[in-house]
Amino acid sequence: MVNNEMTAENLRSAFGGESQAYQRYIVWGRKAEKDGFPNVATLFEAISFAEQTHAGNHFEAMENADGDFLVASSAGFGLGETADNLQGAINGENYEIKQMYPSFYLIAKEQEENDAIRSFHYALEAEKIHSKLYSEAREAVENGEDYDLDYVSICSVCGHTVKDGTPEKCPICGAPKKKFKEFGK
Repeated sequence: MVNNEMTAENLRSAFGGESQAYQRYIVWGRKAEKDGFPNVATLFEAISFAEQTHAGNHFEAMENADGDFLVASSAGFGLGETADNLQGAINGENYEIKQMYPSFYLIAKEQEENDAIRSFHYALEAEKIHSKLYSEAREAVENGEDYDLDYVSICSVCGHTVKDGTPEKCPICGAPKKKFKEFGK
């Protein structure tokens, strides 16, 4: 339950941003597939699931919210070549890592909003991995190659993302291996 309007507004904004990222990555994944980069498509599909998980966590943290709200959220637009779409993903992830989630987290902490603290923490930790993976994929695509990837595992509790492996226990939220969803396997 959220008791402070500033944290509630930040949760709504994060929900909107993550929902848009989910949709954007689905579209960019289809484009990667068409461009001949099936592993990049898998990466986009997997991370879209992580973004959907983050949006759900933010939504659930607002369990007592009722009514309609205008939701301000940052979102990148455009459908370009796969390398450009990957750069758009990197830009979005880096914005969340460097600006959005650290400030949202600090406000929630100051306001003692534990559900929001947890939700923002989960998303922030996953976004760090997403930026790294998208950067690796962009480098491969710029060299005319597909991303070297067997599969991606996503924790359905927090969105933690793992390339080519599935941990026995999520290092972020502690969820067991069975809570991970695998893409591309």
